[in-house]
Parts: sequence; C-alpha cells; structure tokens
Amino acid sequence: MRSLILYFLFIFTAFSAFAQSDDEPVLWSQEWNKISDVEYELVMTAKIADEWHIFSQFTPEGGSQPSRFNYDKAGVDYELIGTTSESETTSKYEEVFGIDEVFFINQAIFKQRIKLLKPNVRQIDVSLDYQVCKEVCIPATNAFAFVLDGGVATENVKTVDARSLAMTNDLKKDFKNKELLVDAEEVSEISSGIWGIFGLGFLGGLIALLTPCVFPMIPLTVSFFTKQSQRKSKGIANAVLYGFFIVLIYFLLSLPFHVFDSVDSQILNTIATNVWLNILFFIIFVFFAFSFFGYYELTLPSSWANKMDEASTKVGGFIGIFFMAVTLAIVSFSCTGPILGGLLGSTALAEGDVATNLSAGMTGFGVALALPFALFALFPAWLNSLPKSGGWMTTVKVVLGFLELALALKFLSNADLVSNWGIFKREIFIGIWIILFVLLAMYLFGIFKFPHDGPKQKLSGGRKLTGVISAGFALYLILGLGNIIDLKLFGFLPPDFYTLAQQENDCPLGLNCFKDFEEGVAVAKAEYKPILLDFTGWACVNCRKMEENVWSESDIYPILKEEYVLISLYVDDRKELPKEQQFDFQYSSGRIKTIETVGQKWGTFQTLNFNAASQPYYVLLSPELEILNSAVQYTDRDTYKDWLKAGLQKHSKTVTK
Repeated sequence: MRSLILYFLFIFTAFSAFAQSDDEPVLWSQEWNKISDVEYELVMTAKIADEWHIFSQFTPEGGSQPSRFNYDKAGVDYELIGTTSESETTSKYEEVFGIDEVFFINQAIFKQRIKLLKPNVRQIDVSLDYQVCKEVCIPATNAFAFVLDGGVATENVKTVDARSLAMTNDLKKDFKNKELLVDAEEVSEISSGIWGIFGLGFLGGLIALLTPCVFPMIPLTVSFFTKQSQRKSKGIANAVLYGFFIVLIYFLLSLPFHVFDSVDSQILNTIATNVWLNILFFIIFVFFAFSFFGYYELTLPSSWANKMDEASTKVGGFIGIFFMAVTLAIVSFSCTGPILGGLLGSTALAEGDVATNLSAGMTGFGVALALPFALFALFPAWLNSLPKSGGWMTTVKVVLGFLELALALKFLSNADLVSNWGIFKREIFIGIWIILFVLLAMYLFGIFKFPHDGPKQKLSGGRKLTGVISAGFALYLILGLGNIIDLKLFGFLPPDFYTLAQQENDCPLGLNCFKDFEEGVAVAKAEYKPILLDFTGWACVNCRKMEENVWSESDIYPILKEEYVLISLYVDDRKELPKEQQFDFQYSSGRIKTIETVGQKWGTFQTLNFNAASQPYYVLLSPELEILNSAVQYTDRDTYKDWLKAGLQKHSKTVTK
C-alpha cells in the first residue's frame, strides 16, 4: 500500500529511489528457440536489481498492476500456443487490498510458444506493460522484436485505416469565426485560476506549520543558523537560503506531472476520471485520515533522512543547506504527506492545466512552509511569541483527518458518477458529510478521544469555537438536505439531478439538453435558435459550481431554457461506444489512440475543433456553426450573463440579414 501511496501522490520519490542504485532497476534481454519449421519459443528475461521487484501476470486483481503482454498480429501472422509461462515467483499478503500479491525478485523469465500461420514471417513484435517497485512503484513498458531470420529488426510503424480517417474527419466541423476563440480575457481567467491554486497550496502549507512534525523545527532550525554563524548577517542569509531551498524542493516535486501533459491533451482528464484510480485515491485518503487519527504513523524510510542529514554535515555550505532542506521534507512527511495528498486531490479535481496547477499549488505550499524560517531569522525576537508545542497540535491533526475523509468521499463519488452506478446519490453524499462533521464536533467538545490524545483537560476557547463551526456546518448541510436552503457553495457535491428523487431528465437544473452534437444541431436548425455548446464532465467540480451558482440565477436560467439549444458533451462518460462507432485516432506526434467510449469521442472532438482540453468550456454557435463570440470557462455570474446576451444579439443580426 505504501508503494502505491508514494507513487500516485509523491512521484518525486522515484528519483530518490533510483539514486540508490547505479544501474537501471530492470534490464531486459530476449532470445528465441526454434522448435520446428513453424513453431518457435519466445523467451523474455528480466534481471532485477536488489530490493526491487516486478509483479506477475497472475497477481490477483484489486492490488498492484500485473505484467501484461501484447502480441502484435497474433491470430494474423501467428497463433499463441497456450499462455505465457513464468519462472518462480514470491507472494506476500497485502493487508489493505486483502490479497496475496505475486511478484518476482532478482530475475523473471517469461516464455511463449507460437505457431506461424503465414510463410516468410520474419519478425514478431511484443510489448510489455509492468510495474517495478522498491519504496515506490513506477509504471514501465518494454518492446521486444524477435527477428526469426536473424536479421535486423524493423520498426513497427502503426497507421490508421481509411475508416478511422473518415470518422476522424467527421469529428472536424467547419466552424466559422474561429479567431474569436482566442481572447485576452481567457488568459486572465487562467492566471486567476493558477493564483487560486497557489493560494490553496499556501493555505495547506500554513496548516502543515501547525503540525507536531514541523512546528517544533522552526525555533530549533532558526537558532541553529543564527548561533552557528559568526556574523548575524551570515546566519540570516543561511536561513533565507534554507527557506528558498524548501520552496525549490516542493516545486521540483511537481515537474514529473508535466511529462504526462505533453503526451496527450486528454491524458490528465482520463487519469482524474479513471474509476479505479478514483477508488484507489479514496482508499489512500482514508489511509491518510486514520494516520492523522493516531492509529499508525506514515513515514518515509528513516535511512533516507539519515543519509540526507549525513550529507548536510559532511558537505556543509551551500550544498549542505540544501540537504538540510531535503531532510526537513523527509522527516516531516508523516504530517505534510496527507496534506500534500489533499492538495494533489484538489488539483486533480480542479479544472484547467492540471500539471501547471499542481506546480502552482506545490510552490504555494513550499512558500508557506519556508516563510517562518526566513522571517524568524530576520526577527529572532518573534520566537518568544510562538506558542509552546502541546496537545493543540494533536487536535489540529484530528481535524485534518476528518477533512481528509470528507475529501476522500469526492473520489468515491467521481467513480460512481463516471460509471453511472447510481449508488452514491446526492442525498447519501450529504448524509455522510453530516455524520463526519457531527463526529468532529463531538470530538472537539471532548465526548470521545483518539489513541494519541492525552489525559482529558479543560477545553480551550479555540477548540470550542472550532467545534461550534463544525456543528454549524453540519446543521447547514441538514437544512440543505431538506431543501430549506440552497447548497450553492459546494461544487464538490454530486449534481442536483443525480438524486434519489424521481427526475424528468438527467440534465442540469431540469433543462432540456442534448448529449449528441449532431442531434442538438438538428434541433437548433429546426427552431433556428443559437446553440450553447457545453463541454462538461460528471466529475467536474467547476462545472457543478457553474450550474448551481450561475445557471440557476433567475435572470440566467430563463435565457438557457428558452433562448438557447443546450448541447452538453460529457468528456468523462465511460459508456462504451457501439463497435461500429469506435475508431483509431492519430495525434500529430504519430501516436495512435483507440476511441472506445463516449467521453473519449467528445474529448477528442473538443481538442480537434477548439484546441482545448479543460472543462467547463462554453461555446456559442449559430445553427450554421458560426461562432458567435469568444469561448468562456469558469467565470462569474455577470460576465456569463453578458456573454449569453452578446451571443443572442449576434445571432439576431444574422437572422435579420
């Protein structure tokens, strides 16, 4: 479990793990044995570095990713004889998954017999997807090319067929006035979103400062710098440099996610809305929450901290201060890890460029964490005003634990929405939140305790106030559940139409919407109304905020209901397309992706025609597919209203011509 947590939430630790080995963790080799004129045995051998392992093809589902082989042109050029066999494996029980995971250590050998179906087949191409794990798990791929005549392997270049090209061209529409899509307002909105994520990260860093893993480090570290330096100015400079390195480290942790963003414009959306990944994140956040409740402690290997501490002592100077900053990041992980996990989760749920948002959030977190070290070095007298460490920090951790559980439910809700299971309806989600915040209030008022709480003491004013806020929030949710007040503040909630009550349709706010582009355009032409093209998602938080806070307004809702034809295209809809509608799509990079689901189709449609991949994304069109004004994304009520009216005015001018 720890391996998965560290990989999905802190992929940067992979680089630390790699640094512990001079070689690659897995080295592959291949050979083939001729059995007869038409039968061959393919052998693929992995030499695995010490302490690393890769998983078997047959490790049970529900745990780590098994090794998976893909035999190109199997059934066409050749047939597989039996299944791919494996060498000796090791098994270990994983408590969280409740299964015995099966894996290889030191060496793995895979063998597959084949029988040629055509003469003169000279090359067999095989690809392998697998995970290699140590303290972290890293997904990897390897390609094998078995040249049966002993010659040089040729690159297997994939192409799309004429049918797929035709279906791709069908997705490309002749939209007029596309130059209107680029607008300075859109850039400012994106910048605003980045600063919002930065602020969220900064807030997370401030909260991390109050935890017992970080708070006691402030006076100790500042005193170390000021006392170890012969000149006061030197001590201040070292403390400021220490703070800068903290910011740099957390910024660097986000860089691997930019690699994903450059591969496929839809990949981060696919990851964020993947059913099993959302369930995994739910499990991880519950795991984090119970660590905050004191049932166990989540830490990185102590050897990492010891090595960093030794390096800072031996090297000294500029580099030594950097290693001290790395040591802080490692030893404080048990407190900062769950908070950073929450930041990653919130960023994944936010809209826009996920990788850029994550960099902004991680940088904000680092700035907040580093700020006191620099400020207290500049003004050491302030150290006397710091409160003493004590039980209040345990209370902070418990509050964070309940917030982690509340956030975890969003991931479970995402999986339910995307899969259309119909289990985690709006009322159930709100009901569980009510229970959580009632329990939090009871804890804060001292009605029950957790394992790491000390003897019962008099409740502080701050604890009582937080308890009242928690109870008040639970009451607010109860009133919202009873439809006494409108819960407009929470895009986290499932959409209002995803309810236990009987609904006329599954469109936002009971509006009449079309979920197929061509169908909606046909209606717009028949009624000669302009089109509101809404790129949205079941798991899209900002989409829900727009629908419940902006679309629901009394002066906007009638415009949407009466003046526009609404076409809502869900880019995360996992419903499988009929086989005759599935096709291969080739990116400009040459990579080919099979479009198999409704969401993949509309996500590709958005990218092809509007060069955009974030949601919500709104475009106003005439029935003749003329773009009426600039596209907008997440925005405020007045801006959206003016935008809708401008589109109507532009459309009315085309009608009178």
